[in-house]
Amino acid sequence: MGNSEGEYSVIGRPLIKVDAMAKVTGETKFADDLSLPRMLHAKILRSPHPHARILSVDTGPAESLPGVHAVLTGRALPITFGILPVSQDEEALAIERVRYVGDPVAAVAALDEETAEAACRLIRVEYEVLPAVMDLDEALRREDVRIHDYGPRGNIHKEVALTFGDVEEGFAEADYVREDAFFYEGSTHLPMEQHAALAACGADGKLCLWSATQTPHYVHRALAKVLELPASHIRVIAMPNGGAFGGKSDPFSHEIVVCKLSMLTGRPVKICLTREEVFYAHRGRHPVQMWFRTGVTRDGRITAMHFRSYLDGGAYGSYGVASLYYTGALQTVTYQVPRYKFEGVRVFTNKPPCGPKRGHGTPQPRCALEVHLDKIAEHLGLDPYEMRRRHLVPPDSVTVNQLRIGTVGLGECLDRVVERSGWKAKHGKLPFGRGIGLAGSAYISGAGLPIYWNALPHSGVQIKIDRGGGVAVFCGSTDIGQGSDSVLAYVAAEELGIEPEDIRVVTADTDLTPVDLGSYSSRVTLMTGNATIEAGRKLKALLFQVAAEKLGVPADRLRAAHRRIFDRDNPAAGMPFVEAAVLAEARFGTLGAVGSYTPPKGLGKYKGAGVGPTPTYSYSAAAVELTVDPETGFIAVDKVWLAHDVGKAINPILVIGQIEGSVYMALGEALMEEQVFRKGVHKIPSMLEYKSPTFLETPEMESILVETLDPAGPYGAKEVGQGVHLPVVPAVLNAISDAVGVRIDEVPASPEKIAKALENKRRGRAPEAPGNGRLPSVVFPEPVVVQPVGG
Repeated sequence: MGNSEGEYSVIGRPLIKVDAMAKVTGETKFADDLSLPRMLHAKILRSPHPHARILSVDTGPAESLPGVHAVLTGRALPITFGILPVSQDEEALAIERVRYVGDPVAAVAALDEETAEAACRLIRVEYEVLPAVMDLDEALRREDVRIHDYGPRGNIHKEVALTFGDVEEGFAEADYVREDAFFYEGSTHLPMEQHAALAACGADGKLCLWSATQTPHYVHRALAKVLELPASHIRVIAMPNGGAFGGKSDPFSHEIVVCKLSMLTGRPVKICLTREEVFYAHRGRHPVQMWFRTGVTRDGRITAMHFRSYLDGGAYGSYGVASLYYTGALQTVTYQVPRYKFEGVRVFTNKPPCGPKRGHGTPQPRCALEVHLDKIAEHLGLDPYEMRRRHLVPPDSVTVNQLRIGTVGLGECLDRVVERSGWKAKHGKLPFGRGIGLAGSAYISGAGLPIYWNALPHSGVQIKIDRGGGVAVFCGSTDIGQGSDSVLAYVAAEELGIEPEDIRVVTADTDLTPVDLGSYSSRVTLMTGNATIEAGRKLKALLFQVAAEKLGVPADRLRAAHRRIFDRDNPAAGMPFVEAAVLAEARFGTLGAVGSYTPPKGLGKYKGAGVGPTPTYSYSAAAVELTVDPETGFIAVDKVWLAHDVGKAINPILVIGQIEGSVYMALGEALMEEQVFRKGVHKIPSMLEYKSPTFLETPEMESILVETLDPAGPYGAKEVGQGVHLPVVPAVLNAISDAVGVRIDEVPASPEKIAKALENKRRGRAPEAPGNGRLPSVVFPEPVVVQPVGG
């Protein structure tokens, strides 16, 4: 029943997004646009200290303020929560201790925001200030100050040590062994829309939450746990997100707080975080120090690799355990690594918690690895492109850390950016101050395992056809701007032979839609797409059965396209889709079908093997040309070429949009963005002070789509939401080296750092070490030795 390549009527066309007109005309409603009768407004009182014990909370003056309907403290919400089952360490409102500036302490519901703010100022909190742990080194050194009472020791949240194959044998086999250290500064998501939520507890005691969230299913679970309500009495509706990038994928305290306030007052309660509060809510990029040791032969073939990562996780667990494993998981899926050792540690500090930002745990090590490989190529006298191209991971193989590889378009991606950028004529040949850099990367098309262990589908879809020909698609996925609602419409339209505008898409409502685990890990196109195909083909079989009888042709000769069902061999013999729908309903009753998707099981059985497996990996390559002012260190990025193995472009315009958005975000991280603190207080918590690129700093971009038609994806499609971010940052650093002959082994690569490096070179001084100048002192546990599997 599936169409062959070239027969698609919808897939592959540059179509408008289904929500485009609503968004450009202002019709789309975001969470903070919502208003209900008798609605109250909430504000949260937050800690002014990075680390302190709460001695007392006096809410009396706030409660007596006219217009205040409820004041809430942590004693009313004692059950902890968190996104990962292993890190249930957050409180909706702190009870005994605060762990970062901005930690929620109390909340108020009042008639308006101004009254709620005034009431927060009247709440008297007595603190005993405790020593604050503000960086990775201090967290490892000070075992006398524990931020949490769990973890292996001190402030270590999680530590990992894994060995795959005989690494020392591999280093002995190498002609050249190189060690390098790198530092990748933390950054935040900076979505245009601030976090917002509205809760309403009805007269029947049932609760409804509208929220700017990427993961309504996981918010639903957290609410049931903390509020001690049956899950069936809670409804979560994820509103369209005005940007998220991972920053709205945790369950948050403000979502729980407004629900509890609505339960107490019997009235709807809404909250919208201020921009400063969003900076403290964070869950952004971990600051990571890294160390690579790699052995290679004279032609650049890797014989062994040893990698260490040190993550500053902030005050709570969030996705941190997964983030740590991700820093070590994907080094092996681009270039062949026959022996591999990974050691890593994540620590708690008294700063806002870090979590998943676009690429979740993989941009930092990918940046370090791609710069490390460039240095190896330079030492060996090899072209960085040729060295990479020669040693790609083969398709349909198994890596040393037991990850199953599908189709691999990395070679073509490298070839295309090298050709389009004129790499061979430019690399090492441009005038001083101008340079070009190259990097490759890979990313998952959805995680192979859910966040909590279960045997249930990761994504479900229901499709309904009414007798008027109307089609509705129901799915729990959340459109965060990436176009997932459109993908549902495109796929359903392709399967049923109608147009996307004929379809009503209903998403992200835990009462109405089947479960989808959420918009994270670049999982939605592949997983919801496959689920939609399954549901659509069940219905198409019914439509074809009645159409075949009416037309007098075999069902296997029918095709559905352009709102008709017709004979492939004689297209004039056919009927409108609406007529077929009426005949099918008359024969079979109400027309509806479900589809679901569960990824294949991973191969690894070792602890941590759940991070890294995916139905298929996407691949990307970037070339960046830039100009460096040797006097000031100022960088102007002239052009970026980025090729992406998308498998199959469901809509090429959406793919290009994702590429360009990723390039923009990656350039911000490479050149200017940093989440930095002074005595626990964020130094730049506003869009005015936190520097990110504007249109003036955004260069010309050329997007190149590579299609490998992976059998795991819908019509062969892979992810495009996050993987394209990864090669841009290292390509920038490699281009800086090509331009002015100095290495900046950390990001952001600010003008000050470049000017300092050039000054050191002129004076014959050694380059400065990245980060704080030295790697943290950690005694890692004995590694778990994992024997490689054949593939």
